[in-house]
Amino acid sequence: MQTNNPFIDDLSKLATGLVGTLDSMKKECDALVRARIERLAGEFDLVAREDFEVLQDRFQKMADENKALLARLEALEKSSKSKK
Repeated sequence: MQTNNPFIDDLSKLATGLVGTLDSMKKECDALVRARIERLAGEFDLVAREDFEVLQDRFQKMADENKALLARLEALEKSSKSKK
């Protein structure tokens, strides 16, 4: 919107520039914070969420297999005792 008042035009341009500058500063701060957090996570040997979920799934499968093997072993032991 153009006005006949140069002061308001200049003020509008200044506000637009300020918003752009603040947006750039926010992005830069976000990048710095993210980099700092990633560095700290590396120092504390933290794992990524995706890696944790993959391992959690693998451990659940292993636990299920372990239960199945224990049930099979118990059945074999009962069968072996009943034959004696």
